[in-house]
Amino acid sequence: MTKFALYVPLKAKPGKENEVADFLRSAVPLVEAEPGTMSWYAIEEGPGSFAIFDTFDDEDGRQAHLNGQVAAALMAKADELLETPPRIHKIGILASSRK
Repeated sequence: MTKFALYVPLKAKPGKENEVADFLRSAVPLVEAEPGTMSWYAIEEGPGSFAIFDTFDDEDGRQAHLNGQVAAALMAKADELLETPPRIHKIGILASSRK
């Protein structure tokens, strides 16, 4: 069972909302190339508020993702696109269901 996750809330700078959304969409091929990332979601929580939620089977997969291209690109663009630096929450998954 997938037990490890990341939750990263992101607040776009005013006027940068579309750029943040485009950045998140552009990350899909990079994430798909990561064997340890089991699922990855880019979420729009409300006007200007976004988040990333992703899951991993083990800590090695989670750490590989944190050291990967998406995280590097996000940090490189953070000052330009986001009101505050990304806060990365390492969380555990208690239960899950898939159909």
